[in-house]
Formats: sequence, structure tokens, C-alpha cells
Amino acid sequence: MPETTPAPGRYDLRPEVRVPDARGWQGDQVWPHLLASARERDHDRPVVVIDAYPGVEVVALIKSIASHLPEAEVLDLERWARPEDERTAMLTDDLTDDRVFGWLRPRAVDDFYREGAFDEVATVVDQADRPLVVVGWGAARVAPDRAVVVLADMPRWEIQTRQRAGQPSWRCSNDDEDTLRKYKRGFFIEWRTADAHKRPLLHTVDFVLDTVTEPALVSGDDYRRGLELTTRRPFRVVPFFDPGVWGGQWMRERFGLDESAPNYAWCFDCVPEENSLLLRCGDVVVETPSINLVLHHPVPLLGARTHARFGAEFPIRFDLLDTMGGGNLSLQVHPLTDYIQRTFGMHYTQDESYYLLDADPGAVVHLGLRTGVDPAQMAEELRRASRGEQDFDAERFVNSFPAAKHDHFPIPAGTVHCSGANSMVLEISATPFIFTFKMWDWGRLGLDGLPRPVHLDHALANIQWDRQTEWTTTNLVGQVEQVGSGDGWVAERTGLHELEFIETTRHWFTSIVEHDTAGTVNVLNLVEGDEAVVESPTGAFEPFVVHHAETFIVPAALGRYTIRPTEAAAGQRCGTIKAHVRGTTT
Repeated sequence: MPETTPAPGRYDLRPEVRVPDARGWQGDQVWPHLLASARERDHDRPVVVIDAYPGVEVVALIKSIASHLPEAEVLDLERWARPEDERTAMLTDDLTDDRVFGWLRPRAVDDFYREGAFDEVATVVDQADRPLVVVGWGAARVAPDRAVVVLADMPRWEIQTRQRAGQPSWRCSNDDEDTLRKYKRGFFIEWRTADAHKRPLLHTVDFVLDTVTEPALVSGDDYRRGLELTTRRPFRVVPFFDPGVWGGQWMRERFGLDESAPNYAWCFDCVPEENSLLLRCGDVVVETPSINLVLHHPVPLLGARTHARFGAEFPIRFDLLDTMGGGNLSLQVHPLTDYIQRTFGMHYTQDESYYLLDADPGAVVHLGLRTGVDPAQMAEELRRASRGEQDFDAERFVNSFPAAKHDHFPIPAGTVHCSGANSMVLEISATPFIFTFKMWDWGRLGLDGLPRPVHLDHALANIQWDRQTEWTTTNLVGQVEQVGSGDGWVAERTGLHELEFIETTRHWFTSIVEHDTAGTVNVLNLVEGDEAVVESPTGAFEPFVVHHAETFIVPAALGRYTIRPTEAAAGQRCGTIKAHVRGTTT
């Protein structure tokens, strides 16, 4: 049966999870409702405490509260923060001088405040004789028993967007600093610290406040119910898109994206640490970091064995790399596990693979070294190229393999690789985010006009020089094995390498296919066909429709589920690629 050309514009850019019988408040409703709730606790001395994730614009929040609640005193907890120079000195060793990489070391929120600050503010709160609202990162630390406690949260991707527009790091004056350095400060220290701080709050807060656009509020009980419901159904996180120097036009045309960007290089459609969830609570939609689901319900989501292995971290990442009408990705390599642990404090590495959703004739994947490569010569030519003395002739040193639609290339850490131009890649990988060591970027500048970071020393310390043409061809090219079939379906192991912890299985189907999470989270993408529907054989969840190229998550707790073409896609051959953590199934 021929492959289909999916209808454009069906990709859902704003997937929601509906929370039945929930109510939300937004805009001008938010602050009066919070004060009224506090008066129910203590009419004469009501206290509202708003614990704000670093990245929430506290000054703007305070101005809004003051304008809506003139009878209340609004206290900025962050006035008690340690001076910026002290905090920077404290973090210097962990942040390092590198633009991109630091040492992963979460701290306590106390480290960011003056000694005794929380005790001092708690005394002020206790002595307040009129309505009081306390705002700031860590504010729950000063909440008296009578207080209404609110978590003001923000997804990491929104924080990055604001930082690119000039927002500084938490309580810093680095508005104009390189955005990579701002991201590094958040990634290696502040966000990890903030996640550890807010994790217990997810169990207890009275309200959760969405601060992405206009304020939107949901009760803590409805919020927790929404997270729990999400673990009992397939779901999608909110994708985000980013242009890049090598970006293409495939996603713009297929997904109906904003025309103002020059291209779209990336779509991050399953990175729960950075994506968001949309919870529909009546007429109000609350946007919340999807990492909160991982932190609050790790076992139902991940499965007991995956949780035991990785903790409350989502270990599988799906993202899209669009070079259709664009250019090559950078020539790169990812660190070995031992190296990433010793050098950056990360406990697992970014093994990955390239699955070709689409490709023009002549598309290639650069993968592995050519037979007979001299490491010293390659290293010297890379160094000369990095100094601008010459271009690097990648074809002399690195294999190029033809890449066609639905090819799948495993890329274990330590393997030199790069997707070429005119391809649409679904990248299936582990989730350590930014640990890509670029070796050569084809002489390009980034969209910010700065040279893109190259990390030759890190790269050369991790290249596996024996992964040459024969090894690469035998282990990483054409690794497809049929592992099952039935009426209207075929299952194939497309095969990540044995050194990688992720297993992938592709299903081609024209009728119902039975699946089972077998106790571990499944991540899937509809790689062929207009749309399909995910169903529970026992009616445990409502039918869930997915469209071409959409990534979706099936929580471990669901167990058995089925996938079939929808009636609208009847007669089409559909295809899914499914990933799970190897060795965790029964």
C-alpha cells in the first residue's frame, strides 16, 4: 500500500488535558479571589504567600497585585536576596568560564538569600496587622499556618524565550548577557534548585498560578487532580519551535506555523523538563510545566523500574530537526557516560538516533569515521578550522550514508554524526539536553551573529575512533528486524544499538494493533498516515486521536492499549515508532 502525504495543518499546536468539574480564575478575578480565600482562614489578618519560580516576573506581579488589592500590603521577599556579586562568587566554580557547560549542582534556596532572611521575614509576616501578600522565590518558607499558599510557576521554555528578549537571570543585572550563559545558569543551578524546592509544595499548595500570559489560577486540589488524570490517559505536551542557522521549511508548511520566523530548525515535542502541559479547568486553561507531572507522579508515569533507574526524570526525548531547504547540522559527538558523570555531574548521557520522517532525493546522514582515519590528522585539521585558518573537509573523514524516508540510524554516544540538508528527522534520544560537542559548523555564525560554540577538546576526548566504515555499516545502518505480525499489522525492531538504553519498535498497520506498556512509559510518534486513535480495550480512558508527526506519551500505569487508523484515515497504511527504556519491561 503506498505511503500517504498527510494533510497539512492538522498537527495540534495546543493540546489540552480536560479536568472535569474543575474551575479556574483568570485576569482581574485572580487577586480578589486569593484575598477572599485568605479571609476565610483569618478575616482580620489574611495572608497570601506566592512562591514564585525563578523566571516569574516578580516586579510585574507585585504591581498587578497592588493595583487590584489597594487595601493590602505587598511584600517583595526577594529584597532579602544576597547581593548579586556574592551569589555570582558563590556560583563561579560551578558555572565555569565556558559559554555552554557548567557543573550540575543544585543548591538550597537559602543559599540565595542573606543569612537569617527567612526568619526575619517570617517575623514581619507574623506581626502584620492588615492584609498581606508576600511574593518571591522561596516565599512558602515564611508562610504561617493561616496563610493561603500559591505556587506561581513557569515552564523553562517560556523562561528561555523571555531571556532572549532581555530578561535577566534571577535577581541579576545581566539583561544583555549571552543567552547561552543565562540558560547555563538556570540549567545547571537555579532550575534544579527550584525544582527540588517546589516538589514538596506540589502536594500542599492551595493554588497554582499560571504566569505565562495573563494570570490564570486553579485550586491546588483541582491541579493535583489534573496531574493525576494525566497519568491515566495518553497525552501530549505543548510543542515549541525554534529557528536555527540550518533550519528548513517542512514544519512551517505542514504545521501551519508563524510566517515571521526565517525557518524552523527544531520542534521540541517531548521534553517534559522544558515543555508545558495545558490543563483545561472549565473556561480557563492553565499552562504549567510538564516537569511537575514527572515530579509529582513519577511511578504511574514512568513505571516503578524506570523510576528506580532514573529517579524523577523523564529519560526519553523526542524532537524534530528540519533541514528541508536548509543546511547540514553541525558535525558533533555526544559524551560517554563516564565522561559526562566526571565532567558535568550528569548521571547518564545523550545516546540518540535519527528517524527520517521525510527526505528529498540525495539526502544523507553523516555517521561514523571513514576507514583508516588518522586521529591526529583529523584533530589538527579540526583545530585549524576552529581558528578560521581553513574549512574542514568532512567528507575526507566522516562517512555519508544515503538517507530515505523511514530510515532509522542509531547513534550511540561517542559516534561522530550529523544530519545533512533536505531531511526531516525525528530525533529519538535520552534527555541530558545540551551535551552536544560541536566539532565543525561549516563556517557559520548563529542567528545571534556570534560563532556557534565549538567544543573540540571535549569532542576529541569522546570520539570512538574505532567506529569506522565497517563497524558503522554493520551496527548502525539498516538495522530493521521483523518481530511480529498479525491481521493488518507488522512490527519491526528498528533497533537502537546495544550500548543505548532505549528500545524502538515500528508498527505498520491498517487495522487494530495491540500494545502494552508492560510497566514502563511509552513514547510514540505517528510517522505515517493522517491520523490514528489510541484506545483502551477496557474503556479506561477516552479515545485519543493523534495526527501525523505528533509525539504522544502513554503512561506506564495504562498497561494495555490499542492503536488503529481513524475512520478518516481508513484505507491508509499508518505507522508508529515507539520507544521505551530497555530492560524495564516484564
